[in-house]
Formats: sequence, C-alpha cells, structure tokens
Amino acid sequence: MKINRQQVYDKYDGHCAYCGKEISIKQMQVDHYYPKSAPAVGLVNGVSTDDIKNLMPSCRNCNHYKRALQPESFRFYIKTLHERVMKIYIVKVAIDFGIVKIKPFDGEFYFEYVERMKSQYLKP
Repeated sequence: MKINRQQVYDKYDGHCAYCGKEISIKQMQVDHYYPKSAPAVGLVNGVSTDDIKNLMPSCRNCNHYKRALQPESFRFYIKTLHERVMKIYIVKVAIDFGIVKIKPFDGEFYFEYVERMKSQYLKP
C-alpha cells in the first residue's frame, strides 16, 4: 500500500502528532503509531499498520526518539525525559542562571489534545 503523505500531513494540520511543532510536508516523517514490528500479523485492532488511522505526521526528533516503541513506552520516555535532562551538568548550570526552565511533560501528546478539543467542541 502506498502511503499518501499529504493525507498524513493533513491529519493534524501540519503539526507533529506528538510534540505539536509545526512542520512542513518536506520535514515530516511518517510514523507508525503502532510499529510495524508490534503486531504478529500486521494488524492492530483489525486495522493494517499502514492504514491512515495508524500513520502519524512526525517531526524528525519525535520519530527518531520514538523509534519502534509502542505508544505507551514512548509516552513513558517523554514523561521521564525531564529527569534525565536535569542530570546533565551544563543543563544544571543553565537552570541555576535562569537560562533554562525544565517542566515535566503532562502526558498528553499533541494529537490527543487536538482530538480532546474536537470532542469537546462537538458536544451539545
């Protein structure tokens, strides 16, 4: 099945589905939300891993960091990222000088935020 890059790009209006950063279609990498390697027969909940429902527009950073992780494993890595970052000496110095402020990830990916807003908007 050939992936329609424009259709994937349009899913979240030119934003990375994970961090929400605005990206161009040229910058976009197509991520498999459920990795191809995850399901035994290439299906997740009856949906092919190459189905548009499983394809996410992703910035390079998120796609590389997620790799072939399951969604909840990726969420865990992002939720604990601030702890790992704060152990880096130069980051500690930047925090002391007020150059950098570290805050934990709230656990909600950009696409989840967008879907939540859509569902709230559609409620009577």
